[in-house]
Amino acid sequence: MTVNSKAKSPGKPAPKRVLKILARVHVFLNRLTCGRAFNTLAGGEVCFVTMTGAKSARQITIPLLYIPYGDGVLLVASQTGRTSNPVWYKNLVKHPQIEIRYRRDKRKLRAREATIEEKADLWPICDEMYADFVLYRARTTRDIPIFVCETAG
Repeated sequence: MTVNSKAKSPGKPAPKRVLKILARVHVFLNRLTCGRAFNTLAGGEVCFVTMTGAKSARQITIPLLYIPYGDGVLLVASQTGRTSNPVWYKNLVKHPQIEIRYRRDKRKLRAREATIEEKADLWPICDEMYADFVLYRARTTRDIPIFVCETAG
């Protein structure tokens, strides 16, 4: 499944505050419908990732684009091409045990940051699922992290 991008130039990343509010509303509405609605974001499939906060140690759930990979998923810390990593990046680095919910499927996974060498093979997979990742990389000079989330075992 490829999600086509309508944007033609890198443009500016979405404001941080807007992203945070949209994520909270998205999770709330998905829960309100018992997971039957709000399973997409910006034209792509979404998974809901529950993680432990790096500072707060609270359980946090956020919607991220769903990119299946083997028995797990890839999570891209693009933050629409902002110059810094999203807050959740630190959460996964400190607490890599996560739960992914995609539609009715729930899985416990372990996240690890992909190496530079791995990313050469992973970016085409991510771009195929969501074409705007190309624009996000063009917006920033930072090396956008990709997390490989696999079954712990």
